[in-house]
Amino acid sequence: MTPSATRTRQWLPYTAAVTAGLVVIAGAVVFVRQRDAGSTGARADCATTLQVNSSTEKADLLVELAERYDRSNRSIEGGGCAQVHVSALNSGQATEALATDWARTGLPQPQVWLPTSSLWTGQLRLLDEAAGRAPQTPVRYPSIANSPLVIAMPQPKAELVRRRGPLGWGEILGLSGRDGWASFGKPEWGRFTFGKDNPNLSTSGLAATIATYYAAVRRSSDLTRSDLADPAVTQFVRRIEANVSHYSDDSVDLLRNLAEADLAGGAGSTDDMSAIVLQEELVDLYNTGALSPRQDGQERGRRPNVPLVAIHPKEGTFNLDHPFVVLPSADERQRAAAADFQAFLTEDAQQESFARLGFRDHERRASADLLASVGAEPTAGLTYFEPPDPRVVGAMLDGWRTLRKKANILIALDTSGSMQAMVGARTRFQVASAAAGKGLALLNSEDRVGLWSFSSETPKRPKSPYRTEVPLGGFDQKRITSKIAGLHVEGGTALYATVRAAHRELLDRYDPQRINAIVVLTDGKNEYGPDNDLARLLAEVALDPQRPVKVFCIAFDRESDFTTLDRIAKASSGKAFDATDPTTIDDAFVKLVSSF
Repeated sequence: MTPSATRTRQWLPYTAAVTAGLVVIAGAVVFVRQRDAGSTGARADCATTLQVNSSTEKADLLVELAERYDRSNRSIEGGGCAQVHVSALNSGQATEALATDWARTGLPQPQVWLPTSSLWTGQLRLLDEAAGRAPQTPVRYPSIANSPLVIAMPQPKAELVRRRGPLGWGEILGLSGRDGWASFGKPEWGRFTFGKDNPNLSTSGLAATIATYYAAVRRSSDLTRSDLADPAVTQFVRRIEANVSHYSDDSVDLLRNLAEADLAGGAGSTDDMSAIVLQEELVDLYNTGALSPRQDGQERGRRPNVPLVAIHPKEGTFNLDHPFVVLPSADERQRAAAADFQAFLTEDAQQESFARLGFRDHERRASADLLASVGAEPTAGLTYFEPPDPRVVGAMLDGWRTLRKKANILIALDTSGSMQAMVGARTRFQVASAAAGKGLALLNSEDRVGLWSFSSETPKRPKSPYRTEVPLGGFDQKRITSKIAGLHVEGGTALYATVRAAHRELLDRYDPQRINAIVVLTDGKNEYGPDNDLARLLAEVALDPQRPVKVFCIAFDRESDFTTLDRIAKASSGKAFDATDPTTIDDAFVKLVSSF
C-alpha cells in the first residue's frame, strides 16, 4: 500500500444480500484508480493486452510495477510481448461485479484479479455455484505478497504483555473484565479495550473474526458450522467482542489520527484502546512515518514517538495472501501474458518493492527491515490458520451480528431551516431522512437508540434548541422512522449546545457494557449565539478513557462546517464523515453505522 493509496483508501461497497454464504458488504463509494500502465515507455509492438484489476491497498504499487513490466524486454510463451493495464476496485465490490455485471463498474473487463485475500475467491465461487454456472475461481492461487494479522500495541504495553511469555487471542484480547491492566500491575492504564475493523466492511476485520473463532476451537484448520454453534465458542467470541472500543470502517484513518496525536505530543485519539487488530503491513507503514502528517513533496512524515509493536498470538493467525487469479475471460495469449506477469511480480526486484510497503514476500518470508520495524516473530515462526469453507464464513458473520458489542446511540438530527434547500428534486431534509432510514436498518435489534431534533428555539420548540423525539431505549426502528418523517424544519443551527447536551445525556445513561456514541447529522455550522464556545465544547467532549462517549458526525451539504465537526469528533475519539456532496450521504451513513 503506497501512502498516496492510503490517503483515499475506502472499503467495501454496500450491496444487497446475495446468496447464502456471501458476506453482506456495507461501506463506501469505492475508490477507483485506472491508469494506462503502458503510457510511459512501453513497447509499441505488443499485440497482447492484459487487463489486471487490483484491490485498492496495493493498486498504486501494481501500476508502478506494470509500467516497469511494460518497459522491459520480456517475451511471453509463443512469442511476442504483452502490455499490462491496471485498474483498482476493492475486493468486495470486485467479487460482486464478477458475479453479476462487471460493465457497471466502468472499468475494463479483467483477465487477472488481485484481491486482498483468497477469502474473496471462495465467496465468488459460492456466487457462481448459486447462479448455476462454472466457478470462475475453482482452485487455490499463488500469492504475490502476504501480510499476517497481528495485535498491534503501543510499545510500552506490548513490552509488558510480552514479558508474560506467549499468550493467545483470548488471553490478550479477553484481558479486560474488571481487572484490565491491573492484572499486569498497571491499574492506572484502566480497562483493556481494542479496535478492529467491522468484518462486513474490511478484509482485515473479517480475518480478525475468523482468527477469533479458530482460537476458540483451538485448531488451525477445518472450522465447521457445528463449531460455530458450540456454546463455549460463542462465549469465547462474545468475551472478546465485549472489549471492542468501537468498530472501525478503516484502520488507516484510525492510525492516521493516532500518528497525528502522537507527533503533536498530546493524548492520542485512541487512548481508550490498548490494541488494534490489523494487518502487519499497516504497523510498518505507521512506524516508518507513511501514515504521519507530512509536508508537500515528502514521501513520508516523521516516525511516531511511540511505535506500535506487533504481537503474534500463540495459537496462530490469519494471513492476507493477495492471490494472483487468472479468470476464465483470459484467452490463450492472455494466459501466457498472465503467467509471465505473475513470474515477474515474484522476482526479487519486484518483491523488494512490496517489502518497502511492509509486505512479506510471496512465500510469506519477512525481511529483516520489516521485523526490525514491527517486532520479532516467535522463534519457531508463525502458525497460520487455513481459510474456512466459504459457507462457514457466511455463517460466522451471521453469528457475529448477534455476538458483537452492542451500542447506546443518540442520534441528533438537524432540523434547521436550511434543511429545506433543494438537492435535485428533494429537500436536504428528505435526502437526509432517507439516508438515516437506510442506516438504521443496519443496526442490531439489541442496540439502544434515541432520537433528538435540533435547530434553535422556534414557536414549536420555544424553550430549548433541541428536543427528545424518541428517548434512548430499546431500538424501535419503525417509531424512529415515523418521528423523522413528521419533524418540522425551521430555525438556526444550535450545533454546540446540542452536542454538549447530548454528551451529558450519554454520560448520565452510560453503559460500560456498550459502545456509547452520539451521531450528529447537520447541513451547516453553529448559528446559535447563546452557545458559541467551541473551545469549551471540545474540552467537555474530550475522551475519558474510563467512560468513553464518542461523537460521530456526518457533514451534509457543502455549507457544513466539516473542519469543526472533525475537531469535535476527534476530541472524543469518534469520527466525522464527509458527505458535503449530498449524493454520498447514503454511503456515509452505512460506514457510520458500521462503527457500532
